[in-house]
Amino acid sequence: MAKSKQIVECVPNFSEGRDLEVIKQITNQIESVEGVKLLDVDPGEATNRTVVTFVGEPENVVEAAFKAVAKAAELIDMRHHHGAHPRMGATDVLPIVPVSGITLEECAEIARKLAKRIADELSVPCYCYEAAALKPERKNLAICRKGEYEGLAERMNDEKEAPDFGARPFDEQVARTGCTAVGARDFLIAVNYNLNSTSTRRANAIAFDVREKGRPVREGNPITGKKKLDENGKVVMQPGTLKGTKAIGWFIDEYGIAQVSMNITNINVTPLHKAFDEVCRCAQNRGLRVTGTEIVGLIPERTLLEAGKYFLEKQHRSAGIPKEDLLKIAIKSMGLEDLRPFKPEEKVVEYLLEADKKQNKLVDLTVKGFADETARESPAPGGGSVSAYMGALGASLGTMVANLSSHKPGWDDRWDEFAKWAERGMEIQEELLHLVDEDTEAFNRIMAAFGMPKKTDEEKALRSEAIQQATLFATEVPLETMKASSRVFELCRQMVAEGNPNSVSDAGVGALAARAAVLGAGMNVKINAASLKDRTKADALIAEADKLIEKANAEEKEITAAVDKVINNG
Repeated sequence: MAKSKQIVECVPNFSEGRDLEVIKQITNQIESVEGVKLLDVDPGEATNRTVVTFVGEPENVVEAAFKAVAKAAELIDMRHHHGAHPRMGATDVLPIVPVSGITLEECAEIARKLAKRIADELSVPCYCYEAAALKPERKNLAICRKGEYEGLAERMNDEKEAPDFGARPFDEQVARTGCTAVGARDFLIAVNYNLNSTSTRRANAIAFDVREKGRPVREGNPITGKKKLDENGKVVMQPGTLKGTKAIGWFIDEYGIAQVSMNITNINVTPLHKAFDEVCRCAQNRGLRVTGTEIVGLIPERTLLEAGKYFLEKQHRSAGIPKEDLLKIAIKSMGLEDLRPFKPEEKVVEYLLEADKKQNKLVDLTVKGFADETARESPAPGGGSVSAYMGALGASLGTMVANLSSHKPGWDDRWDEFAKWAERGMEIQEELLHLVDEDTEAFNRIMAAFGMPKKTDEEKALRSEAIQQATLFATEVPLETMKASSRVFELCRQMVAEGNPNSVSDAGVGALAARAAVLGAGMNVKINAASLKDRTKADALIAEADKLIEKANAEEKEITAAVDKVINNG
């Protein structure tokens, strides 16, 4: 399966919220890094603090964060800083947040390396917090920031309280920059659930039902009774039903309704769709209804895709459908358009990032457009891209039969069986569609390498090496197409044997398309391997291709025979 691009978010808080020129100089550093998109700059005068949000691939985000910390250290003098918000440094906190294709644990490792670099190269001491914490107690940001900036002089001289990186006695530079807390945390989703009520009290009651903290346990009357205390004098709490959530109820004049306002701090434990259903349940128990959902800020793509799958599964429907269809199901199911139109291209982090570097892709062409582009006198797209597209069509046909079977009247008890095959088919299709453009990109790399200068011996050597690297890539890409297309046979065979018999011919055509894809991509492997100087590597690639071709021929023959048998016995 095609590996998802790694995207992370960074949300640094800088100890300056009043001087917009200083803030602009810091954000200019972030925007100077290619591949990073600045999403939000939120200065606060009372807090004297600015929260900045930007996203991109990890390497680019780390570079942008480092440059921003360097500029903040240069421009912000903590000896003169005062504000309402707790703080201990010019760059106070610097969390790395996973968005897609990357785990929280990987972000934690990135955060630790960034903290070390900041300490080593900028001499700004760093504490590591939340998932990046090197000491268990420092998972809590408040522990890292204990005593705030004013307490640093004492803490820096205490071995137990010293920073994780850059520990040293309090000096003039630390007095100026303070310390930075670098961490990794899950993506936080801010969401409001709209109620068919104007009652803040009722909205609060629902919020207390669901939020992790819950509500105080009271003696006698559950609303006005005296709060129950434990042996340590602390209020005893009745936990809510949703872990990793904070919530309150409020009334919004603009909309004329009450809302349950929630922060989901751990979307892996409590995904958006689970929170939505639970708020709906608790609202119904109190005689209210949730009429829709308002997303505040941005969300990762997977949040909507997971929601779409969840609601389809509740209907006993297959989730092996295109992403666009899953998004529509999620939007309708949670009422995301209750207050205003919901536009994924404006609310999904990945889509915002892609918008700035939108490329013309072959897979975005119409069917006629793709055929016309192939027919033109330019050598790309060529047989490799067409092979990948044929493989994708084969996967699509197998997936279609799975979806038709999943929804076939009288087969309701087998919906999940076919839905799983449909999801597998969509994964294969997605990978092969990616390879359509990847194959053309491979050809373009070869052309770029041949276009390199060759006047000096050094230039000739660099050009020759670049040509070989590009040729190897152009050999490996169609081999990946062969492997992905080979996975179509299992899907089609299963659909011929178990799927809706009225669609057996479609599964057969899927197998034929897959065979053509494997053989076509195999030709590209061999013609490109012929130009490789490393013959050991070339021979190994060709041998692997030959095995896949042999297997594809056998698979297609077997599936075609099975199709004929079903048709003739039908």
